[in-house]
Amino acid sequence: MMMKMRSILSSLLLTGMSAGLFTSSLNAEADLDAQRAEIRQMRDDVMQELFKLKPELKSRVKNAEGYAVFTNIGVNLIFASFAGGKGIVLEHSFFGDDETFMRMGSAGIGLGLGVKDFRAVFIFTDEAMLKKFVVKGWDFSAQADAAAKSNQKGGSIEASGTILPGMEVYQLTKNGIALQATIQGTKYWKDKELN
Repeated sequence: MMMKMRSILSSLLLTGMSAGLFTSSLNAEADLDAQRAEIRQMRDDVMQELFKLKPELKSRVKNAEGYAVFTNIGVNLIFASFAGGKGIVLEHSFFGDDETFMRMGSAGIGLGLGVKDFRAVFIFTDEAMLKKFVVKGWDFSAQADAAAKSNQKGGSIEASGTILPGMEVYQLTKNGIALQATIQGTKYWKDKELN
């Protein structure tokens, strides 16, 4: 009788643990889906704002090999700056847009103080440049800007134009309250969890 009771308890415990692992796995996947949806929504919002500010870019994006959109929050503390964010790359193909979720991070030195919340849009006119960005990531190490809009909110493009042949970058600020001149290294790489 005692043996049978242990067997039943063991079976119940094993069943409970399996159900818990299954539920945990479902919750983790739901969290990843929510993160992907949030990044897609950010992309849509940023592109809508970009086209509102620079309508001529709509055809450039449509005819490009692809584009990337990132959101980033940076903090400048007198002699150092730190930032991190997420984004998405869309590669135009015959069957639709292929998505690659990415991350970004940066650290730098220079004079500055404040918080800068910005979004960046990369337009790739060269397929090789786009593929290199997705597969190998990218490291950018020169930045100098001044975004001082303390009382006004939103709606400015801070630095834009061709960075390298085949790639253009447009940076939009929500509420640039930073005044900085930094040499900053920004790295972009695939997000292993979201792809």
